Amino acid sequence: METPDADNVVSSTDGDKDKLDDNAVLSSTPFEFEASRPSVFWASGDNPYENTRQVLSHIDLSPSKSKRVLLKPNVGRNAQLGTGVTTHPEVVAAAIDVFREAGADVAVGESPITGVAALEAFETGGITAVAKERKCPLIDMDVRRYVTVDIPDGVAIKSLKVCREVAEYDIVVSIPVMKTHMHTGVTLSVKNMKGCLWRRSKVDLHMLPELSGCDEKPLDIAIADMSSVLRPHLSIIDGTVGMEGLGPSAGKPKALGVVLAGVDAFATDSLACSMMGISGRDIPHLRVGSERGYGVIALDSIEAYPRNWKDVQDPFAPPPDELSIEFSGYTVLDIQSCSACQSTLLMFLKKYGKQLRDGVPDDKEIVIAIGKGHEKLPDGTLCVGNCTARHKGCGYFVSGCPPVASEILSAFNI
Repeated sequence: METPDADNVVSSTDGDKDKLDDNAVLSSTPFEFEASRPSVFWASGDNPYENTRQVLSHIDLSPSKSKRVLLKPNVGRNAQLGTGVTTHPEVVAAAIDVFREAGADVAVGESPITGVAALEAFETGGITAVAKERKCPLIDMDVRRYVTVDIPDGVAIKSLKVCREVAEYDIVVSIPVMKTHMHTGVTLSVKNMKGCLWRRSKVDLHMLPELSGCDEKPLDIAIADMSSVLRPHLSIIDGTVGMEGLGPSAGKPKALGVVLAGVDAFATDSLACSMMGISGRDIPHLRVGSERGYGVIALDSIEAYPRNWKDVQDPFAPPPDELSIEFSGYTVLDIQSCSACQSTLLMFLKKYGKQLRDGVPDDKEIVIAIGKGHEKLPDGTLCVGNCTARHKGCGYFVSGCPPVASEILSAFNI
């Protein structure tokens, strides 16, 4: 692939539609580590740039010399700095600088959720500014045609539509935010690679049928399947300002002031989980992936440096088991929705929920449905999002993927 002009922040426009070799995926890392006892480095303080440089100083990045390095932050949503939704720009800035000092050709890429423009999200989150300062390309990875990647050992999924840059760059670095997640428990460096899936194919992982004889959700198994062929070569976890509760976008910012880095993505995620007051074994996609041999999550098999990581441990509030418990007077019917639709609805209810209840008798519930798994819905239901379109005759329908909050409000005012 021709690297975008380094003098501009651009969207990739290469129109090459030839299918790449399906073996050109992430299967092994060029960075040295002890597979049975991986190291994870962390640093804390008020300066996310220096924290990032510090953790990366412990890892030999010389294999990246003369290589193309793709930094994959979490910028899947259009969110301001400090909200805990997207990766801190100074963490990305430090990663750009350190890899360039190692002799690498660096770019930053993202494939956001449906309805979000990558370059706008980079701008809003502050990453465009640090990239421009460094003349580092920003890539909208949804512009070009996808690469189909087979998953030989897949249980829930057998193939992926992967953004082409992921297969073409020599090294991919996952740089997530430290967040809880309403569907997967947490979203860290393993889950962040879901943002390398092309366009709406990300949503497909939320729409899978139940797996016979399996207690785990299909989404969790699918993420474990994905990690068999799509693991980052290096992970940098941004815990400067994370998110707790209703993550990945409707929760509360949580300032922890830490940055972690490691070659084993599972080990890095596991230590981050522990700093969040969560056991890695309680996160299904991490547990399943580890049991398959994709990485290490047992804390007693991970070398944490410094060793006193418990000094910065600060438990994150988990997401609630039921969405409706937060909103008295509403019944939220949710079957097989994705986090984009859930987050839109949750933020809408937080902002307008009380106001709307004031206009409805106390003994009447407002029924809202999201997700594609509903067989039948009661009359008068507000159907939110394209996945509920087949039920729009039973009440009100708001289109979109995800829908726009203002249109949900308009539907209530009918």
